[in-house]
Amino acid sequence: EGLIEFYDSFKDMFEFFCKNTTIHGTIRLVCSDSNRMKTAFWTLLLLASFGMLYWQFALMFSQYWAYPVVLTMSMHSEPKMFPAITICNLDPYRLHIMKKKKKINRSSLYPVLPSPPDLCYPWAVVSCSAEGLPLLFFQCNATGGNCFYKTYASGMDAILEWYRFHYMNIMSQLPVIINISDHEEQIEDMVYSCQYDGEPCRPSDYVHFHHPVFGSCYTFNSKGTDSFWTATKPGIPYGLSLILRAEQKDHIPLLSTVAGVKVMIHNHNQTPFLEHEGFDIRPGIATTIGIQQDEVNRLGGNYGKCTTNGDDVNVKLLYNNSYTLQACLHSCFQHIMVQECGCGYYYYPLPPGAEYCDYNKQPAWGHCFYQLYNRLRNHHLNCFDQCPKPCRESLYKVTAGTAKWPSVKSQDWVRQALRHQNGYNSTSNRSDIAKVTIFYKQLYYQSVNESPLLSENLLLSSMGSQWSLWFGSSVLSVVEMFELLIDTLVLSLLFCYQRFRAKKT
Repeated sequence: EGLIEFYDSFKDMFEFFCKNTTIHGTIRLVCSDSNRMKTAFWTLLLLASFGMLYWQFALMFSQYWAYPVVLTMSMHSEPKMFPAITICNLDPYRLHIMKKKKKINRSSLYPVLPSPPDLCYPWAVVSCSAEGLPLLFFQCNATGGNCFYKTYASGMDAILEWYRFHYMNIMSQLPVIINISDHEEQIEDMVYSCQYDGEPCRPSDYVHFHHPVFGSCYTFNSKGTDSFWTATKPGIPYGLSLILRAEQKDHIPLLSTVAGVKVMIHNHNQTPFLEHEGFDIRPGIATTIGIQQDEVNRLGGNYGKCTTNGDDVNVKLLYNNSYTLQACLHSCFQHIMVQECGCGYYYYPLPPGAEYCDYNKQPAWGHCFYQLYNRLRNHHLNCFDQCPKPCRESLYKVTAGTAKWPSVKSQDWVRQALRHQNGYNSTSNRSDIAKVTIFYKQLYYQSVNESPLLSENLLLSSMGSQWSLWFGSSVLSVVEMFELLIDTLVLSLLFCYQRFRAKKT
């Protein structure tokens, strides 16, 4: 009989709950029932506390569902692999090599600057604007209308852009130049001396590749798997030391207005985008570059958009190396250009079945390209939405110092030593050579990790703190409230059943 005993009324049930619950303040509702003012005061106080509690709960859940992150930084000190180093000559192509293989005259690589026409033609021209006004770079569609133009602050920049446009058209017609660069150029033509950690570099320590802007390039420690490149000590004597050739004769001056060597420090198995990153090494100068590594680990998922290896990215990469944001953006732009312009941009790899743009075949490709590139820069293409950042990324901070090299008193014997070593021309001056040393400043590195600002455990802990603050109770108090709700429901059903039977009888 005790199993089916229940309250006789809602009042009995409520009084039992208030007298026996662990929630603070509820007993005041029945102990002060003879004083209506106190009862009303405690009722309002409990309702206000209840409202404040769930207002705090709503704030916590809205913050949790926003998935904020907090950055934590940690320091690690351990032997690690030396980064990949890519070097390229800032003067990419030598005319005498191209002339030996195929009859390529200088005029084909230096298109004659035409007089500005009255109408806008499908190819690029430089406008002779009024004195004091900037020059304009035009590109029009096949019908000569809908011209795209860009304002330049100086005529030199406009002319360089115009020659760059013609250069892409010429190179798309002369694939023999790429073949020459791949097979004729040797690393000895650029690197006179190479040492790492005091040991001479080996032929297996570098790979050669052709860059569309800089021609022949070489990457040292590209894979990062050889124990020879393990960095065990910081400092200049334990880094990579290179003596480089920066000869300025017999080059194409309008493709580049600078002389020297381009150097980029990057991760292993990563495509070096030297036209966007890297720095220039000046001839006749010894440059020391200290590097320090940082690692960034992103959470991804609900906490931000990132990719582990690029397999979940909708863009098909055109590069054979590991995923990077820059490689994804270039691949995305190239796919869109092939689709909308009918040909590919010369500076990026081609998708299968596509060909590079050539104004002999696609007269208006320049107009299409500049319109698309302008949309990409203004984030009007969806490439930035389709290309997330890598979830794990290594970054390199660099600091550089320079000094004249070789000095006035030592340049004679330095040239003699280089001449005996590998045929260096002793009549050349110091403006033809450069020295660069790349080293770790410290072997420790910083790791920046994303972690949830409000995890599930912290959310429950915060909810418990708020519940304890406003009611001074615990999880069992929540169970008591659920018990009160169930008892109220059962008692309501019993009363309804009694009325139904009374009406029936």
